[in-house]
Amino acid sequence: MKKVKVTVISVFLLVALVLAGCQNQSSGSADSFGNQVDHKIIGIDPGAGEMKLTDQVVKDYELSNWTVQSGSEATMTASLEKAIKKKQPIVVTGWTPHWMFQKYDLKYLKDPKGIYGKSEEIHTIIHKGFDKKDPNAVKVLDQFSWAPDDMSKVMLDIQKGTDADKAARKWVKENQKKVDEWTKGAKKVSGKKIKLGYVAWASEIASTNVVTAVLEDLGYTVTMEQLGAGQMWAGVAKGSDDAIVAAWLPTTHADYMKQFKSQVTDLGPNLKGTKLGLVVPSYVSIDSINDLKD
Repeated sequence: MKKVKVTVISVFLLVALVLAGCQNQSSGSADSFGNQVDHKIIGIDPGAGEMKLTDQVVKDYELSNWTVQSGSEATMTASLEKAIKKKQPIVVTGWTPHWMFQKYDLKYLKDPKGIYGKSEEIHTIIHKGFDKKDPNAVKVLDQFSWAPDDMSKVMLDIQKGTDADKAARKWVKENQKKVDEWTKGAKKVSGKKIKLGYVAWASEIASTNVVTAVLEDLGYTVTMEQLGAGQMWAGVAKGSDDAIVAAWLPTTHADYMKQFKSQVTDLGPNLKGTKLGLVVPSYVSIDSINDLKD
């Protein structure tokens, strides 16, 4: 009787193992990267162009069981920091320049389908006609140009707790030669008003505060207005804001440029060499978006 019982139990165990194996094949092994991160990509604000591209990534790479979790840049970086402290896997939407690449050891996942596109540029956009209204300010805005390393220094100071205005003024003081190139040919004014729109990304907080500091040193009274990406573009298009130095083109803000093209003037790039994509800590084993599939 004992031998029969053992045989019956063995059969049941074998069946259970086979069923478990079939289940793992259909839904991914228990220790797959997707399961480890609950099949979630931690994103930023839903109006960002990068979020639209990430939705396209999920579709084109057939990541049917993945979700893109929207929030804000602050919640994304907080989630990243929490995961890194515990050395846990995580995947987030990322871009450079950004202070998180200086603070943490991160890597972009390869994008074989090229959905995130090639390097982008950050452009300066003004309300159509503002060049006639205030050619002096536009001269400065048009000549404003810096490198990712410049922006990263300001961003990192802000992230470490320095007030954004103080961080910007510190950079201006330490880079006066570069600032002189931006203000070449511009005249001092006395309290003339200018309004700059910006989106609450670390990169745009840095650039807008730097430009504000430079314009204020020329005698301008500058108002900075923090908005969502769509509101920022609508503001400069309608003229409630005079300018923005925060337009990511040709991909991230492509829809906004298409919508408001007739109402704005593009002064061209103020920063080159940006990048978008999915980002993970360097200690995780995956290297490509393809690796997200179970």
